[in-house]
Formats: sequence, structure tokens, C-alpha cells
Amino acid sequence: MNKMSSTPQPLLSSAAKIAIIGGGVAGSTIALRFAELGLDTTLIEKGPSLVNGPPICHLHAGGNLYREICDEQCLTLLKQSIDTVRVYPHSINIRPTIIALPKTDKGQPTDLLPRLEKLRTKYSELVTQDIRNKVLGEPADYFRFYSREDITALVNKPIPNEASQASDWLISFAQHVDLDNLKFPVLLVQEYGWSAFRMAAITSLAIDRLSSCHLQTNSKVVAITQQENDSAWQVTTKNGIGSLNHQHFDYVINACGFKSGEIDDMVSAKRQRMVEFKAAYVAHWPQCQGLWPEIIFYGERGTPQGMAQLTPYPDGYFQLHGMTQDITLFDQGLVASSLHSAQPQLASRFIEKIDKQWPEQLVNNRTLGSIEHIAQFIPAFTQAEVAAKPLFGAQQIPGEDADLRAADVSFHGRHYARAEIVKGSSALAAADAILANLVDCGLIAETELGEYLTQHYFPVSQQCSESEVTERAMVLAKQRDYPIALAKNL
Repeated sequence: MNKMSSTPQPLLSSAAKIAIIGGGVAGSTIALRFAELGLDTTLIEKGPSLVNGPPICHLHAGGNLYREICDEQCLTLLKQSIDTVRVYPHSINIRPTIIALPKTDKGQPTDLLPRLEKLRTKYSELVTQDIRNKVLGEPADYFRFYSREDITALVNKPIPNEASQASDWLISFAQHVDLDNLKFPVLLVQEYGWSAFRMAAITSLAIDRLSSCHLQTNSKVVAITQQENDSAWQVTTKNGIGSLNHQHFDYVINACGFKSGEIDDMVSAKRQRMVEFKAAYVAHWPQCQGLWPEIIFYGERGTPQGMAQLTPYPDGYFQLHGMTQDITLFDQGLVASSLHSAQPQLASRFIEKIDKQWPEQLVNNRTLGSIEHIAQFIPAFTQAEVAAKPLFGAQQIPGEDADLRAADVSFHGRHYARAEIVKGSSALAAADAILANLVDCGLIAETELGEYLTQHYFPVSQQCSESEVTERAMVLAKQRDYPIALAKNL
């Protein structure tokens, strides 16, 4: 597609040339943030398309999937998720999440209440500050608990195709979940879904239309050098046929996700981080029809009773997580960097899964295991079948806290930044922090940037219509050998 003539005129006169290495959620978001402002931005991606990597399915608008993280992280994720919905509305699957505790769990359903009250108060404050922040429904309805009696009253109601009231989301839950295995009340919270395919579609469509964004796919960075007493960088890439390309930039952003350490090593930038390999699985349950929320059954991470997560898509498809060593987690799947390298070293069996292909037997075994894990709470889910290869990837976690979920960016030396997001909703915060650093470095005049330093400016990205986002997302799903249902909007 040609660059559109309707692209807004650049807001900035800066001549700085910026390289972003890595076209995942972080790199793509930063590229769009900068290119929308008119900055000369080159996005370098080693693969054939944008936004691959760990299996995104959840926005984390409050972080309630994680009992172990602090309230501060949850409040940060809430604000970041609201910003993400505002910028990429067509990538969001608007449906709530049910959180239920099995009777085997050590906690109580109301343990989350103090945090939920803080989150609701914060959401209300954000809406008061700017009505455009009201993207998760009414603040008063951010969460609600339902008793056993409330749920039982829904058992004989028909499952609707659309929700006219909050309780409609619980009808499928009431009819299919073994309620005798749960503690009550259960929680309904406005934690929405997020489609990786639709996000990839938006970034691809917008970059096609932004003359200031130069996308280089199938390009692997093989060297980076910086001249002494100079802030300029030379970035050398190799394409699919082995040809080298030497380019010069004023600023480099490392957005390589779990391989960020490889770029750090090239520029002798020490960094302590962890990398964790994870996978989610795709099942088809054609007997299931009607409205479904996402459902989380809490459990202790890493044990056979680890959290079970059921994420709905159209046409009876579901994405499954099970926080056990036999499903989403892997033995020796969490590794740390060393004194000699900023890059944590995953075992070769994980790299082979990322770079090549999963053995068919392993796909079947792990997917069937995830189906069984869900079926202990939803007995009829045993009817579900393996539908596709897993959604998988490795997640970087900066520092030493394996429970860290809210992180964005760090800097090293002159004109070098690392995007270090753990959750995709933190990508905008990373872009904002780097934009501020460009001002500090003198590459952008703060007076020229003005309010755009704090306001998200994405006019071209937001021109993408829902229909064209869906169409491009389905093309990407087919190219990656996944059901097109994963690209459709609920």
C-alpha cells in the first residue's frame, strides 16, 4: 500500500534519525508514537511481520490475575491499560473476566477487595480528570461479587449472544462450571481481552500510511558501533539472502524482547534480567455457543493446581493457560543473565520451538493437558479438541523479581534505550519515557513538542477502521497458521 496523502503534516522539525530494533508490541508502539509526530523512525524486525512473541490475550486493566504483585503495580497497569484502549480501540475484545477460587485454594474470594476498591477509586479519578478515560464502563461497575445464590438463579436462563446487563456474562459460567468445587462469592471485573493479531494489523496498516516510518522486515541486526566522543550509531543488518546494510542513526532503541541482551552485549551494556519461556494453547469447543467471559480459576503457580485461564474467541475457539509445569510453564524455562552476558540463555529445546517448529506429539500432549486442566472446573470442556499449534514465546523480566509485571524502559550511556515491558499495555509508557529522553538529549526541543510529550497522538493509527483491522488480522492469522477466529472481534 502506498503512503496515504492524507497523512498529517509532521509536528516536529527534528532531523534526528531513530532506529528501533524489534517489531513486537513495544517496538511497534514506539515506532508509531514517534512516526505520528513526524520523527524519522526506522523499525528493524528480523521476522517477516510485526507483533509476534509471547501469547497476548489479556489487557490487565488492574492486574487482578496476579495476587502476588503489589497494589502499586496493579494501579500502574490500570492506567497503562486505559491508555492502550484509547489508542488501539479496535484491538480490544470488550468482555469482562470472572475470577473464581477453587475450594482447594488457600485464599478467600474477598482477599482482593481492598485492592479492588483502590482500583475502582483510581479509575473514577482518571475518568473525572478526563472523560475519555471511561473505556472500562462506569467506574462504579468496575467490579462486582456474585453469591452462590446469584449464580444459581442464572442456571436455567438461555445463554445470550449479546449482553444487556452484567449478569448476562455469568450465564454460561453458571451452566457449565461445577459450582460445588468453588468458594463464593465469585468476582466479575472489567479486565478486557487484547488481540495480538488485531494489534499486529493496526501497526501494519498505520506504518503503511506513515511516510516518516521506515519498516525493514527480514532484517537481523548483526553489529552496532558508536564512534568515540560521538553519539551517532552505525547499525549493521543482514537480510534473508545474506546482504549487509550499514545505516547511521542518532538514537537506538533496543526493543528485542527476550533477545534484548544480545543487543546489549553488542554495545557492552551490562544489564541484569530474566527470560521466561511460556506457551498458551488453542482449543475448539464447537458445542459451546453464546456469550462467554474470560474465566480465571486461581491456583498456586508452578504446582499441579496452578491457575487455569480460559480466554474466549468467536466460533467456539478458546485460548488456554495453565500455570503448571506441564502446560504454560516449563522446567528450566526461567533463566537469568550472567556476569558475562546481558542475555539469559534459554536451553536449546526452547530456542528450537521459537525458531523452528513444535513436535506434533508435544503440541497434542500439552493442549490435551490444558483441556483437562480446564475440565476439572468445566466438565463438558472434555469435548474440546486441539485446534492449532501453541501460541508461545519468551518474556523478558528486567531485574531479579520474577513477579514483576509493570515495567517499561531503562537507559544506558548516550542515546541508547531499552524497552523492557513485561505486559503489552506498558508499551505506551515506554514510548513516553524515551520521548522525554530525546528531549533531555537535545534531539527534540521541548517547546516544540509541547503537550504531545504527555498526550498520545495517534491520528493515523486511529484512522484504521474496524473492518480493515479485522481483514488484515485474519490474513496474519492465516499466514501464521492459526484459526481466523483468533483475529475476529467478539
